[in-house]
Amino acid sequence: MPAADTPPDRPRRVRDPELHRRAILDAAARAFAERGYSRATLRDIARRAGVTHGLVLRHFGSKENLFLTAVPGTRSIDELAEDSPEPLPARIAREYVRRLEAPESTDTFVALVRSTAADERAAGELYVAMQERTKATYRQLLGEHALEHRVPFLAALLVGVTFSRYVLRAGALADMSAERLIVDLTASIHALLYGDSEVGQSTGAASTADGSTSARAGESTEGG
Repeated sequence: MPAADTPPDRPRRVRDPELHRRAILDAAARAFAERGYSRATLRDIARRAGVTHGLVLRHFGSKENLFLTAVPGTRSIDELAEDSPEPLPARIAREYVRRLEAPESTDTFVALVRSTAADERAAGELYVAMQERTKATYRQLLGEHALEHRVPFLAALLVGVTFSRYVLRAGALADMSAERLIVDLTASIHALLYGDSEVGQSTGAASTADGSTSARAGESTEGG
């Protein structure tokens, strides 16, 4: 009696945590860029990535942590610490422009800037968390003094450029070519990070001296 036909083996589902992680990050970048932080949901991100909601939580723990991991800037900043003959300001400017000028860019930093109007508190918390994540790298590259007195202005500069060129898309920064933007942004970053720190101190001293002189002149007039 002929043996009964055996059913073909079912293809085994391949478990590849790293593949799932990359799919989730790609889906998150698209969702945050399209919908902003507040309106994007973990369930939608899971659906886009073809995984379960529980797997997203298993990999990243929370929506905030997923957003911070998906932000390319927090990952690329770590690469700045690698040895390179290119000066640091040029590397920061070039990487920033490369990310945001990429075709069909889904950079989540733009999503963060856009989400400020919709949810100011959440955007503020994410902005502070992004700064915390990059502190160690900037401390290693620039030292404690620059981390406290220079890097916050660098962050504000990049937020302003992002808002003008990639959110509003208006004004001189929006009209500038990518090549020109790299050149001028490099010069601005260099001035922020390595400019003469005594300029602000001497300006403050001059203001104080002017105020004191004015006060004394007023006292003299009243006395006369």
